[in-house]
This record gives sequence, C-alpha cells and structure tokens, in this order.
Amino acid sequence: MKVVVGLGSCGIAAGANKVLNVLKEEIEGKGLDIDLKITGCVGSCHLEPIVDIYDDNGHLDRYVKVSSDKVLDLLDKAIRKEIDKSLIISNEDMESHKKQVRIATENCGYINPEDISDYIAVGGYEGLKKALNMTQEEVIEEVKIAGLRGRGGAGFPTWFKWNAAYREKATPKYMVCNADEGDPGAFMDRSVLEGDPHRVLEGMIIGGYAIGANVGIIYVRAEYPLAIKRLDIAIAQAREEGYLGKNILDSGFDFDIRIKAGAGAFVCGEETALIASLEGERGMPRLKPPFPAQKGFWGKPTNINNVETFANVPWIFRHGGIEYAKLGSEKSKGTKVFALTGKIKKGGLVEVPMGMPLREIIYDIGGGLQDDKKFKAVQMGGPSGGCIPAELIDTPIDYESVTKVGAIMGSGGMVVIDESACMVEMAKFFLSFTRKESCGKCIHCRIGTKRMLEILERMTEGKGKEGDIEILEQLAKDIQAGALCQLGITAPNPVLSMIKNFRSEFEAHIKDKKCPAHVCRNLITFEISDNCTGCTICARNCPVNAISGELKGKHTIDKELCTKCGKCHDVCRFNAVEIN
Repeated sequence: MKVVVGLGSCGIAAGANKVLNVLKEEIEGKGLDIDLKITGCVGSCHLEPIVDIYDDNGHLDRYVKVSSDKVLDLLDKAIRKEIDKSLIISNEDMESHKKQVRIATENCGYINPEDISDYIAVGGYEGLKKALNMTQEEVIEEVKIAGLRGRGGAGFPTWFKWNAAYREKATPKYMVCNADEGDPGAFMDRSVLEGDPHRVLEGMIIGGYAIGANVGIIYVRAEYPLAIKRLDIAIAQAREEGYLGKNILDSGFDFDIRIKAGAGAFVCGEETALIASLEGERGMPRLKPPFPAQKGFWGKPTNINNVETFANVPWIFRHGGIEYAKLGSEKSKGTKVFALTGKIKKGGLVEVPMGMPLREIIYDIGGGLQDDKKFKAVQMGGPSGGCIPAELIDTPIDYESVTKVGAIMGSGGMVVIDESACMVEMAKFFLSFTRKESCGKCIHCRIGTKRMLEILERMTEGKGKEGDIEILEQLAKDIQAGALCQLGITAPNPVLSMIKNFRSEFEAHIKDKKCPAHVCRNLITFEISDNCTGCTICARNCPVNAISGELKGKHTIDKELCTKCGKCHDVCRFNAVEIN
C-alpha cells in the first residue's frame, strides 16, 4: 500500500505537514509495510489537505480535508480495505477534475517532486533525449508545428523567439525562465515549480539546445521558498543523473542551470526589467529594440519564457507537435493553466484546452459561485487585464476571443466576482497595486497611475465630480501612449474595462453619491425598518452604542455615531436592518 500526502503550499497552509508527521510516526512506530510519499498540489486547493491511498493493485482512493486528528482512523480503515465515506472525495469533485486536460500540470499531485526517479518513471527526460537527436532547426520547427505560444501573457509564438536567439551569432547565449509570478490571485507557476520542477528544467534544456545556450537561469521570486527548495533539489539530481552539466547524455551539448531569487517586484516580470535585476541593477525596463534575443543578459542573446511555457515543451517532444496542435482552437493551440480565485466554490488550479467557454470553467469545473450568488464578472490577466461581464460568460477562452472582449489572457489569473462587489472599488484595488509596483522610470506610469487612483479614491469616498469618468479615460489613453513598458501600458486596462462594462456604477458614485453594491462606506447608510421586533440583538452588538430603543419596540440608529461597520445588519434575524 502507498500513502501520498499533498505537500504543496496550499496543502501545507491547510495543515498537511501535521498530517504527514502523524502518518510517519504511526507507520514507523508500528513497522507498517506502507510506502509514505509526498507530492505537490493536484489543483484542488479547496479540498486540502489531500491524502491519496493506493492499494497493491494501484487503485487510487482520494481523501480530502483530512485533518491530523482524523488521519489515523483513515489509515486504520484503509489497512482493513474499508472506505472512509466521510472523507472520500465526492463524485462531483472527481468529475470536475476529469473535465480538465492536463499537460503542463499532468504530474502535479501524482509524483514526488523531490525524487527524480518518479519523474523519469512517467516519461521524464524522454523529450530531451528525442530533442538531442534532432538538429537545432528541427527542434525549433517542432515547436512551430505545435503552435505553442508564450504563456506569460502576450501569447507570442515560442518558436519565433527561439529562432531569433538561435540566429544571433554572438556568444555566450542565455536561456532564462521567468518565474516572477506577481499578479494578485495567481499561483500557476508556483504550483508547477513545487509539484513538477524537473519538467521545467527539461523544457529549459531543450530550449537551451535549440538556441545554442549553455547557461540557464531561473528568476523566481523569493516569496516562493518551497519552489526554490524543490528546484535546488531537482537541479542537483539532474546534474547527478547527467541531464545537466557537461556533455549531456553523450550529446556533446553542455548546459547548466542556476537560480536567481528576485525581491518580488512586479515590474521584474517584464523581460528587460528582469534582465536588469539579473545584472544586479534596479529592476527597471529598457527601451526595445534591441530585443533580448539580440542583446539581453550582459548584452548577449537571451531567450526568456515563463514557467508554463517551458512546462509544455517536454510533452511536445514526447508526443509530437502535431498531437499538441490538435488541442485548443485554431490560433490558440494546447491548454492553459488558470488560477481560479475570488468568489468561486472550488478555488484552485485548473488546466483546460484553449477555447473552452468561460461558463464551463466557472460552473462545471469551478462549481459555481460561493453561496450561489449571481455571477457578475471575472477579472482576467490580473492588474494588467480586464473584466469579462456576465453577459459575455460564454466567451471562448483563447487569446483572440479574450482580447476581443476587452480582457487579456495574461499569465492565467482568473478572479471571479459576484453580485456583492463594487466595480469602482475593484478598479481602485487593481490600480492601487500597479501604482505601488511602478518602477517610476517614466512619468506617464509614475504620475498617471497616481492621478487615476486619486480620482477613484474620491469616487469611493463620495467626492466624485462630473467629468471624472472622462478624465479617467483620457488619462488612461495618455498612459498607454507614453509608458515605457507593458506594466505602464496595461495599468489602466482594469479601469477602462470596468468603466466600459459597468459605467452605471461609476455614474451612481458620482451623481447619486450611492454605491449600488453597498460596499463603499461613505456612500451607504443603515436604517431599521418596521420589521424590527425590538429583540435588542443589534443594540447589544453595536460596538459604538449607536442603536437605541426599548425591548419589543422599534429601534433606531444614530447616524452621527454609526461607523457603518455592518454588524447590526449581520446579526439581525428579521431583515430589519436595511442598507441604503
């Protein structure tokens, strides 16, 4: 029997380490013939901690939300070949998992990320062996046939970038992995690095061979300590097994990889800012051209792809570019990994074929919205993206379709928004992030985002003025026209998108001094209606004693004292407290 505990960051946060320690103590203490292993996140973050139990025939039973105080009883039942019905995963959750098509994440949650033999057992490094028996041109052509586009946001053809670096004559050349994942609500790269690090290494080695690079660098933010730890282990194991270093697999090709831990600046996701950081400079963008393929790290030809892009490469060389191209839509091939967050029931990581309708992702895979509230929008592409409103929920999720409706694919963050959200507040949240993360090099981004944020803050405080929406739109256009890098160019996107799709909410904040979603405190008031029974529960829970009234008599709220905390509304059992 084999017992596997999910030990990704989400599992650890939910208590998986405690579960693992209890199991380890029990198995070792009683000398049980059980193989105890760890794995990464399988994607079902909402079900952590997850424990998989395989019988001697390889049959899997998955148990979810397993706490340390329940795991011994679970183990005892498994030994007796019984199913713990209270912890077994539901058919609904299993079905939603089956609706995915996993390529970049195919091994996440199934193999031990700290054991190279697990990766090799499922076909690891087979793609590299095939690639090393091809010419560099043939490798690039295979990626072209696959139709793989960069998964970091822009969707630029991967083969084109590789070919540009390959054709440069200057040496040395560098292959860089951008793992500086900084979008709010995004954790795709982290999960892949934690769950299947060898896959990324293999993709980088193949890419390095294609362009003629001998050095690979993984630029990963220091906030990902578990990812860095497992990458360190994987790199050491790959060297020991001959997949990194001198004369890889007797091919005559030399290639090694090192890790650079970044300080967590969002702007370093932009490739020229990333290069500056690698060189020890402040992470600030540079003008293009020249492009990194021409003059990148230390002025030498450099190719940069993100984690998910590299994670697709081994599959392409194991199965062939033609097979990969069969997945997805006409212009967007393959699959895409998304981090489903926000007001979604089944938050976590999903991987689906390009072109799947948004509705299917949210309801069939994500299980719909929390508390069955009404779907309002989804923010795609993080603070550089835009929102897709409810009326466009059947939009196919591929590069062309998403761009057409005013959002971007981005790296894969998908923040689900329900009817309770204020879109002015949401616009303020995303712009606040990009304003703080601006490197300050160009005036348009440094000052323009600050001025836009000031207007949004005024709106949420009830101080919005006629013409503010038009000023926001003009500022946005000016920033997009004058900003130096993509952080600045795309910073106004969420604001423009939300104005376009929810203009009436912005107008209500300005003209009526009201927040339709009842979120902005300065624009709401609490009143007690005739439904009041005089139970006094609201008065007893008011932190500032703003509610008065006799027992069994109607109560009133002193608006001068009320801090609008909403406690009275939350505790009232008779729907007597109204928000206006």
